[in-house]
Amino acid sequence: MADAPLTARIDALLTDLAGRESILVAYSGGVDSAVVAALAWRALGDRALAVTAAAETLAGRELDEARRIAAEIGIPHEVVTYSELDDPEFVANPSHRCYVCQGMRMDTMTALARHRGFAVVCDGTNASDPGPDRPGLQAVRERGVYSPLLAHGVDKATTREIAQTFGLSVWDRPANACLSSRIPHGQLVTLGKLRRIEAAEEILAGHGFRVIRVRHDEGTARVEVAPDEVSRLARLWDDLQPRLLSLGFRQVGYDPQGYRRGGADRGAQAVS
Repeated sequence: MADAPLTARIDALLTDLAGRESILVAYSGGVDSAVVAALAWRALGDRALAVTAAAETLAGRELDEARRIAAEIGIPHEVVTYSELDDPEFVANPSHRCYVCQGMRMDTMTALARHRGFAVVCDGTNASDPGPDRPGLQAVRERGVYSPLLAHGVDKATTREIAQTFGLSVWDRPANACLSSRIPHGQLVTLGKLRRIEAAEEILAGHGFRVIRVRHDEGTARVEVAPDEVSRLARLWDDLQPRLLSLGFRQVGYDPQGYRRGGADRGAQAVS
């Protein structure tokens, strides 16, 4: 059972969303958007819809997870497809790539909301997210998308508490980012690179690693896992390395320091 302050926070969120008439949730299946979807469903029932944008940078495993969590919540769920690689600016992979990517995603969501008659589009931005290196949030704001967790001052830790209170199995899921985040800025984003990254991360996920980033730097792959799992990765490396090389990388290695945010732009520092 939630404690009184958390219950009050949940009640405030539910009251807020219940007054929105109808909501389309930009939903990835991560803990933040799952909590917003669960809140919207509890507040509005069938007047809430979760929509997942399935472009090339979304791994198939992530889409499967999004479908599973939506079913767990009970909210109606749809998938909309479009191509990020049709946009030359996105393909060029500038430092503001997340702004371009989120702009496309939110343009898709707001257009669908208008077409289907939903009053508001919500996303899962929480109070821990804003910062100087988050250009994607600017795209969200510019399109008038409402971020209820941010508006109510709900940070990441509290979001996880709400998810646990709601019985969502995603409550402790590690944060993830789209596959293009594995490619250093300035290097082209291509379908071949994205699918190679996805295949490599599937191999690692098959061995039980939960935090996984395969950085694709030119022809080199640098594997990052959670710092407390690096020792296990090292023990498995002789078996994993040839499997990763078979995907078409010229060289593969792993970062002995483990996952750190922004790792794609640090350059090849792997050991093998």
